[in-house]
Amino acid sequence: MKKLIVSLFFIVSFSVFASEPLPSWHDASSKQALLSFIEKTTTAGSVDFVPNSERIAVFDNDGTLWSEQPIYVQLAFTFDRIKALSSQHPEWKTTQPFQAVLDGDLNTLLASGNEGFLIQLITATHAGISTDAFRETVQAWLKTARHPKTGRLYTEMVYQPMLELLALLESRGYKNYIVSGGGIEFMRPWTEIVYNIPPERVIGSSIKSKFEIVDGEPQIIGLPEMQFIDDKENKPIAIQERIGRRPVIAVGNSDGDLAMLLWTTAGKGPRLGMLIHHTDDVREVAYDRNSSIGRLNKALDQAPLKGWIVVDMKHQWRDIFPADLQQK
Repeated sequence: MKKLIVSLFFIVSFSVFASEPLPSWHDASSKQALLSFIEKTTTAGSVDFVPNSERIAVFDNDGTLWSEQPIYVQLAFTFDRIKALSSQHPEWKTTQPFQAVLDGDLNTLLASGNEGFLIQLITATHAGISTDAFRETVQAWLKTARHPKTGRLYTEMVYQPMLELLALLESRGYKNYIVSGGGIEFMRPWTEIVYNIPPERVIGSSIKSKFEIVDGEPQIIGLPEMQFIDDKENKPIAIQERIGRRPVIAVGNSDGDLAMLLWTTAGKGPRLGMLIHHTDDVREVAYDRNSSIGRLNKALDQAPLKGWIVVDMKHQWRDIFPADLQQK
């Protein structure tokens, strides 16, 4: 993990201070539009200048900052937790959706489209322990868990061009936030290390919790019930509640981010909306309108009407993952 941290920080730092900004981006319209927007909103005297206090950029996580195929990373974690905890729950062997996970029938489970099943799995594996213990569990899992296609650690499946963009925005006074449907307690243990986004700038879905004294120690314990699902129309609500400012920049990759982009770009003054379009079936995975994970349909139709940037991964990114850059 330490080696990965040093590697990621070196790549991002090099990218920010390189003579060519955003070096993993091809010199295409998307890159130029980004650089132009950042320049005009951070240059004093510009008619589009945005004060530091208002420079807010929000990013979806899954499919926007790191890979979400063939399944969301948090689901991979959840499935592994089901297997690890199954000896304590013999009833899971004959009870859906747990049986499907234990039988390895994940395709049927995901194809069912039953969000209730996924919520059951998450609440069963994320509750009953303290937030400190859960954080340690996530950190331990990330040290060894690997992507089924590439064999890389999941924390190596982040997008190099997006790391560069995050670092560039930070260097120009923007505050980057994650606004994701993923679990807030699942993301917080590693986002500062990987993205340089501290836990207080992570907004996500959450389960209910309670405060209690356990063996003389005050703890926050997760409960097996959802509190908030940070997806679709709930994203702008969460941004308003947690940040209290309408973002200047919003970046996503799916219809789950549509409301966030609509709300952000409807604000007064300079605004930028951007979609990451997964078009590279060789270096990553090509998917959009018909995908059960990360479906990009309505938002893709809205993009040209709203003037949003659509990033074609295949043609506009020189590199996709940090390892691609290291291998050169």
